Amino acid sequence: MSRALIIVDYQRDFAAPDGALSVPGGEAIAARVNELAASGDFDFVVATRDWHPPDHGSFVTADSAGLWPVHCVAGTPGAELHPALDTDHVDLVLDKGTDPLTEGYSAFDATGLGDLLRERGIDELLVTGLATDYCVKHTTLDALAEGFRVRVDADAVRGVDLRAGDADRAVDEMRGAGARIG
Repeated sequence: MSRALIIVDYQRDFAAPDGALSVPGGEAIAARVNELAASGDFDFVVATRDWHPPDHGSFVTADSAGLWPVHCVAGTPGAELHPALDTDHVDLVLDKGTDPLTEGYSAFDATGLGDLLRERGIDELLVTGLATDYCVKHTTLDALAEGFRVRVDADAVRGVDLRAGDADRAVDEMRGAGARIG
């Protein structure tokens, strides 16, 4: 059995308190994520980034219901991995959300990640990062659909909670689909 750690979107725009789409408590998970990455328990460590073009379809004014402010535009400081993330143990930085017409929430959406993991003999994933109720959830659900065993580290994720309880509902959905949470 080979394992991979997936660090979802631990980027400045999400993790920093002054980020364009700051996730409450996002900075607080850095120590746990770094501990996992440095543990030696994983055969492969992937950090994903939202890497949106400037005209990404999800970008609207902040008062438009259900859509996001401009965030993680490719090549900008906000799109870079947060400096609290120790990248010494990251084997691959994978850009997602590069198509302006798709949301790009999942690390498996048009990235080839599933094939890459299978080529390396990976069959189990531990998912961490931001945000529980969006990119972590979609990455987890797609990983399960691709046939991987998945665990989400509850101490190494945080949610946006656009609507109160979104992160809890996402955890329930992931668990219901077969992910272990803990």
